[in-house]
Amino acid sequence: MAMVNVNDLFVKATQDVKLLPETPDNNTLLALYGLYKQATIGDVNTEKPSFLNFKEVSKWNAWASLKGMQKIQAQGNYIKNVKDLQIKCQK
Repeated sequence: MAMVNVNDLFVKATQDVKLLPETPDNNTLLALYGLYKQATIGDVNTEKPSFLNFKEVSKWNAWASLKGMQKIQAQGNYIKNVKDLQIKCQK
C-alpha cells in the first residue's frame, strides 16, 4: 500500500475547491481561508486590520483562531472540509 502524502492531497484540495459547482457560504469560506493560511504560513504573523475593514478583520480572525494548530492538522482539516463540500454539491 502506497503512503499517502498529505501535502499532495492538500495541494489537490486547494485546486478542487475552485472547481466546486457552487460557492460555499461565507463562514465556510472563512474556515477554509484560516486553515489554508495556518497550513501554509503557520500562526498569524500580521497586525489585525482596522475594524473598518470588516472583510479583512473576519479573515484575520479566522486565521488567528487557529493559533497553535500544527501544519499537518490544518492541512488535514482543509482536505476534509473540501471533500465534505464536494459530497454536499453532489446531492
